[in-house]
Amino acid sequence: GMATINSLLEMDETSCIELNASELIMEKGEGKRIAIVGHFPFVLRVREYSKEVWVIEKNPKEGDFGEAEADNLIPQADVVAITGTTLTNHTLDHLLELCNSRAYVIVLGDSAPLSPILFDYGVDAVSGTKVVDPILVLRCVSEGANFRQIKGVSRLTMMK
Repeated sequence: GMATINSLLEMDETSCIELNASELIMEKGEGKRIAIVGHFPFVLRVREYSKEVWVIEKNPKEGDFGEAEADNLIPQADVVAITGTTLTNHTLDHLLELCNSRAYVIVLGDSAPLSPILFDYGVDAVSGTKVVDPILVLRCVSEGANFRQIKGVSRLTMMK
Protein backbone atom coordinates (compact mmCIF):
# COMPACT_ATOMS: atom_id res chain seq x y z
CA GLY A 1 0.00 0.00 0.00
CA MET A 2 1.28 3.41 1.06
CA ALA A 3 4.69 2.08 2.12
CA THR A 4 5.29 0.91 -1.44
CA ILE A 5 4.13 4.20 -2.93
CA ASN A 6 6.23 6.19 -0.46
CA SER A 7 9.32 4.13 -1.24
CA LEU A 8 8.94 4.99 -4.93
CA LEU A 9 8.45 8.74 -4.43
CA GLU A 10 11.29 11.05 -5.36
CA MET A 11 11.93 13.03 -2.20
CA ASP A 12 13.83 16.29 -2.10
CA GLU A 13 15.50 15.97 1.30
CA THR A 14 16.66 19.58 1.11
CA SER A 15 13.02 20.63 1.51
CA CYS A 16 12.65 18.61 4.74
CA ILE A 17 13.75 19.28 8.28
CA GLU A 18 14.21 16.75 11.04
CA LEU A 19 11.12 17.50 13.09
CA ASN A 20 8.58 15.16 14.65
CA ALA A 21 4.93 15.94 13.92
CA SER A 22 4.08 16.18 17.62
CA GLU A 23 6.55 19.05 18.06
CA LEU A 24 5.04 20.93 15.12
CA ILE A 25 1.49 20.38 16.41
CA MET A 26 2.46 21.69 19.85
CA GLU A 27 4.21 24.72 18.35
CA LYS A 28 1.36 25.67 16.01
CA GLY A 29 -1.38 24.68 18.44
CA GLU A 30 -0.24 26.32 21.65
CA GLY A 31 -3.35 27.79 23.30
CA LYS A 32 -5.49 26.85 20.29
CA ARG A 33 -8.11 24.29 19.25
CA ILE A 34 -6.62 21.19 17.67
CA ALA A 35 -8.36 18.40 15.77
CA ILE A 36 -6.32 15.22 15.36
CA VAL A 37 -7.65 12.58 12.99
CA GLY A 38 -6.21 9.31 14.24
CA HIS A 39 -5.21 8.47 17.82
CA PHE A 40 -1.47 9.06 18.17
CA PRO A 41 0.70 8.34 21.24
CA PHE A 42 1.51 12.05 21.67
CA VAL A 43 -2.10 13.16 22.25
CA LEU A 44 -1.71 13.56 26.03
CA ARG A 45 1.35 15.80 25.58
CA VAL A 46 -0.45 17.96 23.00
CA ARG A 47 -3.37 18.44 25.41
CA GLU A 48 -1.02 20.21 27.85
CA TYR A 49 -0.20 22.93 25.30
CA SER A 50 -3.57 23.53 23.68
CA LYS A 51 -6.86 25.16 24.52
CA GLU A 52 -8.76 22.10 23.35
CA VAL A 53 -7.93 18.82 21.56
CA TRP A 54 -10.43 16.69 19.69
CA VAL A 55 -9.21 13.25 18.64
CA ILE A 56 -11.35 11.86 15.83
CA GLU A 57 -10.98 8.14 15.31
CA LYS A 58 -12.62 5.37 13.27
CA ASN A 59 -12.34 3.13 16.35
CA PRO A 60 -12.60 5.65 19.20
CA LYS A 61 -10.91 5.08 22.53
CA GLU A 62 -12.20 6.66 25.72
CA GLY A 63 -12.25 10.44 25.26
CA ASP A 64 -12.07 10.23 21.44
CA PHE A 65 -14.79 11.27 19.04
CA GLY A 66 -16.17 8.97 16.36
CA GLU A 67 -15.56 9.80 12.71
CA ALA A 68 -19.13 11.15 12.35
CA GLU A 69 -18.08 14.11 14.56
CA ALA A 70 -15.44 15.25 12.05
CA ASP A 71 -17.94 17.38 10.10
CA ASN A 72 -18.69 19.39 13.25
CA LEU A 73 -15.26 19.55 14.93
CA ILE A 74 -12.74 20.06 12.12
CA PRO A 75 -14.19 23.40 10.89
CA GLN A 76 -13.73 24.78 14.44
CA ALA A 77 -10.05 23.81 14.69
CA ASP A 78 -7.10 26.20 14.40
CA VAL A 79 -4.75 23.27 13.77
CA VAL A 80 -5.79 20.06 12.02
CA ALA A 81 -3.50 17.01 12.07
CA ILE A 82 -4.64 14.19 9.77
CA THR A 83 -3.19 10.69 9.66
CA GLY A 84 -1.75 9.66 6.30
CA THR A 85 -3.91 6.54 6.58
CA THR A 86 -6.77 8.70 5.30
CA LEU A 87 -5.16 8.38 1.86
CA THR A 88 -5.72 4.63 1.90
CA ASN A 89 -9.25 4.77 3.31
CA HIS A 90 -10.23 7.54 0.84
CA THR A 91 -11.29 10.12 3.44
CA LEU A 92 -8.50 12.70 3.05
CA ASP A 93 -10.31 14.80 0.41
CA HIS A 94 -13.40 15.18 2.58
CA LEU A 95 -11.39 15.97 5.71
CA LEU A 96 -9.40 18.67 3.89
CA GLU A 97 -12.65 20.21 2.62
CA LEU A 98 -13.82 20.53 6.24
CA CYS A 99 -10.76 22.54 7.31
CA ASN A 100 -11.21 26.22 8.04
CA SER A 101 -9.23 28.27 5.49
CA ARG A 102 -7.19 29.80 8.36
CA ALA A 103 -6.35 26.44 9.96
CA TYR A 104 -2.81 25.06 9.90
CA VAL A 105 -3.13 21.60 8.32
CA ILE A 106 -0.65 18.76 8.78
CA VAL A 107 -0.73 15.27 7.22
CA LEU A 108 1.34 12.92 9.35
CA GLY A 109 2.39 9.42 10.17
CA ASP A 110 4.14 6.45 8.65
CA SER A 111 1.80 6.43 5.66
CA ALA A 112 2.14 10.17 4.94
CA PRO A 113 3.97 10.70 1.65
CA LEU A 114 6.70 13.34 1.95
CA SER A 115 5.54 15.04 -1.24
CA PRO A 116 4.83 18.72 -1.94
CA ILE A 117 1.80 17.72 -4.04
CA LEU A 118 -0.27 17.80 -0.83
CA PHE A 119 0.38 21.56 -0.59
CA ASP A 120 -1.84 21.99 -3.67
CA TYR A 121 -4.75 20.67 -1.58
CA GLY A 122 -4.45 23.05 1.37
CA VAL A 123 -1.93 21.12 3.45
CA ASP A 124 0.70 23.28 5.19
CA ALA A 125 3.07 20.52 6.35
CA VAL A 126 3.68 16.82 5.82
CA SER A 127 5.42 14.86 8.57
CA GLY A 128 6.57 11.37 7.78
CA THR A 129 9.35 8.87 8.13
CA LYS A 130 12.40 8.07 6.05
CA VAL A 131 14.40 4.89 6.49
CA VAL A 132 18.06 5.83 6.94
CA ASP A 133 19.42 2.43 8.00
CA PRO A 134 17.48 -0.37 6.24
CA ILE A 135 19.43 -3.17 7.94
CA LEU A 136 18.70 -1.82 11.42
CA VAL A 137 15.03 -1.27 10.53
CA LEU A 138 14.70 -4.84 9.24
CA ARG A 139 16.32 -6.20 12.40
CA CYS A 140 13.93 -4.21 14.62
CA VAL A 141 10.90 -5.30 12.59
CA SER A 142 11.98 -8.95 12.58
CA GLU A 143 12.29 -8.76 16.38
CA GLY A 144 8.68 -7.59 16.62
CA ALA A 145 9.29 -3.92 17.42
CA ASN A 146 6.36 -1.55 17.22
CA PHE A 147 6.89 1.67 15.27
CA ARG A 148 8.10 3.72 18.23
CA GLN A 149 10.74 1.07 18.97
CA ILE A 150 12.12 0.95 15.43
CA LYS A 151 15.60 2.40 15.07
CA GLY A 152 17.19 3.52 11.81
CA VAL A 153 14.48 5.96 10.76
CA SER A 154 14.35 9.72 10.62
CA ARG A 155 11.25 11.79 11.41
CA LEU A 156 11.04 14.44 8.72
CA THR A 157 8.72 17.35 8.06
CA MET A 158 8.22 19.18 4.78
CA MET A 159 6.56 22.59 5.05
CA LYS A 160 4.90 24.76 2.46
